[in-house]
Amino acid sequence: MQLTNWAGNVRFRAARIRRPRSTAELAEQVAAARRARVLGTGHSFSPIADTDGDLLVLADLPVEIAVDTAASTVSVSGPARLGELAAALHRDGYALGNLPSLPHISLAGAHATGTHGSGVGNGCLATAVDEVELVTADGGLRTLARGDPDFGAVVVGLGCFGVVTRTTLRVEPSYDVAQTVYDDLPLAALLDGVDGILASAYSVSVFTRYGDDSQIWVKRRVGDRPQSLSWTGATPARGGRHPIPGLPAPFSTQQLGVPGPWHERLPHFRAEYTPSSGDELQSEYLVAAGDAAPALRAVAAIRDIVRPVLQVAEIRAVAADDHWVCPSAGRDSVALHFTWVRDERAVPPVVAAVEAALSPFAPRPHWGKLSGVGAERLGARYPLWGDFAAAVARWDPAGVFRNDLTDRWLGRA
Repeated sequence: MQLTNWAGNVRFRAARIRRPRSTAELAEQVAAARRARVLGTGHSFSPIADTDGDLLVLADLPVEIAVDTAASTVSVSGPARLGELAAALHRDGYALGNLPSLPHISLAGAHATGTHGSGVGNGCLATAVDEVELVTADGGLRTLARGDPDFGAVVVGLGCFGVVTRTTLRVEPSYDVAQTVYDDLPLAALLDGVDGILASAYSVSVFTRYGDDSQIWVKRRVGDRPQSLSWTGATPARGGRHPIPGLPAPFSTQQLGVPGPWHERLPHFRAEYTPSSGDELQSEYLVAAGDAAPALRAVAAIRDIVRPVLQVAEIRAVAADDHWVCPSAGRDSVALHFTWVRDERAVPPVVAAVEAALSPFAPRPHWGKLSGVGAERLGARYPLWGDFAAAVARWDPAGVFRNDLTDRWLGRA
């Protein structure tokens, strides 16, 4: 059986596809494998999950979600998706501090790649993780807690340390969010005022094609004081919006300032809908927050190259964290995301042009997106890159969990 990722641009080369039904069976399969990688929900646009060995599909493992009210944590096992975790938490009166755009992706895959939502005070999903349990390369089961020496490497571990079988995250009481979309943000206002725009609410995203018709998606926690965006020239939308102009608004979460549960507002897309056909490619780069305005100007300067293959770009803020190779490690960041048309010939040269334009700002690529950034530049952009590579070698000396992409990044095992 040939498997592809969600967008169809990665065709997995696995010699075997394994579907364990228990942690014990998973451990046996890992211990017997020469090479192995985990396929989560297949939403990565890079070949990060590819392998020429055993591709581990965890969909048959049981999902268990248990809240510890005394510790204010939730323990999540199996292939849980963020949408089902969020719904279960909300039923019990709890919440996560933030969520990424898509509730359809797996929890383990999201924190392993540094996936994030938005908000100047909100870190990536991995910042909520207190503990992980993994099946390691020898088939053993190991638990690592925040404060353990390699914790900062393993949680955003790019799949190189083992198969995550359980994650424990910090939770808080459930809360409501109201979402308002603003239309027709002028490009000059975006370039001159990006810092104020991103700081105007709990979670803010700007969707743009680097013209004068950008959207601001403002997600305000109910009880927080609203901030006016009239200074930007953008106006409140009179109906529902999709991030990509022309696509159906019902795929998107409720807008027009109607309050609702956190998990039904923080993502851009409703859990009950597939957000699009997958007919796209994606790239994303995180720069230091202080470089957001000049980085945006650099992209705007090549918009005549970018726009012909761009569906929409998204701009978000991400707070700094202490995970060794998380794209937001050690610096408050602004993420520049690009949703491209699915044209595997036309898009790579444009990605290269974007990377060249952003190069003065030491951009860090999202690990699950398309990128041409190689080992030399990665090593220069992450102070703990060498420590991360050494930790991978200690945990997996035979390179069971390595693949061509991680070898390109880290050097061959």
